[in-house]
Amino acid sequence: MTEMQISVDALDALLPLAIAFDAEGRVDHVGPTVEKMAPGGLGRPLADVIRLRRPDRAVTVPCLLADTRRRHVLELRLERSVAPDLAPTRLRGLVVGRGDGGGVIRLGLGTTVAETVARHDLTVHDFATTDPTIELLFVMEAQGAILTEFRRLDRRIEEARQRAARQAETDRLTGLRNRRAMDSHLERLIQNPGAGFGLMQLDLDHFKAVNDTLGHAAGDRVLEEVARILGEETRKADMVARIGGDEFILLIADCADPDLLRTIAERIIARLGEPIDWHGTLCHISGSIGVTLSRDYDAPAPARMMADADAALYASKNAGRARVSFAAPSGTRN
Repeated sequence: MTEMQISVDALDALLPLAIAFDAEGRVDHVGPTVEKMAPGGLGRPLADVIRLRRPDRAVTVPCLLADTRRRHVLELRLERSVAPDLAPTRLRGLVVGRGDGGGVIRLGLGTTVAETVARHDLTVHDFATTDPTIELLFVMEAQGAILTEFRRLDRRIEEARQRAARQAETDRLTGLRNRRAMDSHLERLIQNPGAGFGLMQLDLDHFKAVNDTLGHAAGDRVLEEVARILGEETRKADMVARIGGDEFILLIADCADPDLLRTIAERIIARLGEPIDWHGTLCHISGSIGVTLSRDYDAPAPARMMADADAALYASKNAGRARVSFAAPSGTRN
């Protein structure tokens, strides 16, 4: 019978995941995919290139060629040069003898397909066209595309949910937070007050006159300008909320200093006193503020703090408006 010869290129195309060894147990050919996974095996003793895991025994030519029907479980020793921090890949190997006393080990990924493909960046080009692993790769690619789409959909749903939540807690006209958001934030501050916090209640003076004389469009313009000013005079950690037509709440986080709160309030009042242009007509308003501090309470409660700030606000109005008054649990002080 005539012995058939096969070129190296043809062997690599048919068995890219293969190791060939001679009768002395030296590796005389390595498939391109094996070289990609564990480079440097060509010309080395086979025992330096693979390690048998099942059956667990020495790597010798007689043992391998005497057991050609068994599917061996083995590792590529040189894989650690590519992935030194990862456990070696477990491969399946089928040994086939060849006429010169050597043999060929045809390797397969077995159950480690996904892990090995990811670890070594393998593609369909790293496998023989008849290798069923290619079908698995197509399935994995399809699954990956589906998972990616699901993640994208989940992300869009979560973004929509967050937008809806923000809209539910946002005043449409001014873009400030609304009463619902303020109530939730106040509860959180009371539960975790940090260094303490201040609560300011602001009411606009003469706002009704703007609405009555210039119309609601002018009033809306004034409210938008007030929101801008309040945003500029507070920090990102603070909350500014519009809780009524011309009523606002400011929650000043990590602040237990009444002098600092007074400075903030007086700066806001000064800016609110500047005329606001409405199509060439100047709108004149001012602001009255009532303030209370969480540190003034043994056990702060939202309703009590809001009521005390409201009382301080009306003390400011009764004292002539455009001023700030502080409340204490025992009463109101200017």
